[in-house]
Amino acid sequence: MALMFPRLARNFARNGYYPTDETTLELVLQALAASPTGKMRIFDPCAGEGVALAEAAHALGRDRVETYAVEYEHERADHCKTLLDRVLHSDLMDTMISRQAFGLLWLNPPYGDLVADHAGASQYQGNGRQRLEKMFYQRALPLLQYGGVLVFIVPHYVLDDELCGWLCNHFTELRIYNAADPTFKQVVIFGIRIRRQDLARSQDVKYIRARLQAIGAGTLSAEVLPSSWPWEPYRVLPTVTDLEHFYRISLEPEQLSEEIKRLRGMWPDFTLHFGQTGAQPRPPVRELSRWHLALALAAGAISGVVTSTSGRVLVLKGDTYKDKVRKTEFTEDQDGNVSEVRILTDRFVPIIRAWDMTPGSANQGRVLTISSSADTLHEPDEAVAQPTLTTPPRETFEPGRLVLTQSVHHLVEHGHLDPSSYLRRHFSGDWGELPEEDWNSNQRALTSGKRLFSSYDISAGDETRLWIITEADRSATTLLLPSDY
Repeated sequence: MALMFPRLARNFARNGYYPTDETTLELVLQALAASPTGKMRIFDPCAGEGVALAEAAHALGRDRVETYAVEYEHERADHCKTLLDRVLHSDLMDTMISRQAFGLLWLNPPYGDLVADHAGASQYQGNGRQRLEKMFYQRALPLLQYGGVLVFIVPHYVLDDELCGWLCNHFTELRIYNAADPTFKQVVIFGIRIRRQDLARSQDVKYIRARLQAIGAGTLSAEVLPSSWPWEPYRVLPTVTDLEHFYRISLEPEQLSEEIKRLRGMWPDFTLHFGQTGAQPRPPVRELSRWHLALALAAGAISGVVTSTSGRVLVLKGDTYKDKVRKTEFTEDQDGNVSEVRILTDRFVPIIRAWDMTPGSANQGRVLTISSSADTLHEPDEAVAQPTLTTPPRETFEPGRLVLTQSVHHLVEHGHLDPSSYLRRHFSGDWGELPEEDWNSNQRALTSGKRLFSSYDISAGDETRLWIITEADRSATTLLLPSDY
């Protein structure tokens, strides 16, 4: 079976299309094995023409496998639909797909740097080099069930410290090989998704991460895919959940065209929407208060040049955007298994920018920004203040000397974390996101002289939780990550 149309093969590299070559595909399929019982569900979020996933389904047993795919390019998506069960002609970032629904994730994403106007750029979470491969990994990972198999095909130079850390935190039984065709410097990474608390010993994880980093840096070359798989094959697990969601969020062009034809235009009655264009807007009942003006500014209803009674001239632009607030909750069952739930809540953030154009003003030409977001950008001509670990004035106990673990120091040094606010909360008796029992224990420890422990939700790349511990003798206060414990 041909991997792509001949007329597309000549330009596939130029257009960012890197299909899996036939030899590599055959060797990879040797490493996969089907579940002895039950139906399997496999997924390719950037399927190309769908050949790789179709061949994987045949290798696992076509009558027992359901194949799902997403493909952005129209012609390739149409070809996919002839080979696979369900195909979405869409960008992966514009889809709604049930989590933990697939036993095999075949991920050969687009290659290249992530541009700011990409549909998924706002969803990207990371501190390293922003690449399309990493963005697709982040979006597709939650769709793979625990115990499911990952086949990840990327250029070796994409394996930076950040991506290697993600792989080692999310997968076990990691193996890496060079693809059979060296044209695009691809490597094939196998792994089994696992919960973080079930990872292997830290020493083993450290060795695997160092090996991946060395291959990514080019100081170490991976072995070529073996002609005969020497290890225990990666077994694709049967389906354990129903696939409740698998659809495109926005309308496909064909669907939009059909709706316009059905409605005989965008609106059934044109005059209903445009018949009052000449009407003059009525003035408000009373003069707008400062609160009304602030709302109008944040909504973008007031923009342009504004001159105050004092003669100050400002060019105003207001807007409101939607942000995600992340909260992590940990629960423990009767068997001692700890589960982590990450909740993303929408938050509307107003932002107002004013360009000072007052003649002769000391601030002429400077942009002033007002926002409720903690991530408000600094003015370009102002120096960005480095986080300082100062002790807040409101202390309820003696904190002792301040100690940072190496990982926390790394986040602070690179500007990913400002611990000042969390220290302030800890010193003032705000213990953060703790169960009521632990909160009460801290309150008792203030008088009994025992250890004090706080836990706070943070957003620092792949890290979501910061711990602060003050020793029982109040000799030291330590900032650490859960992985440091």
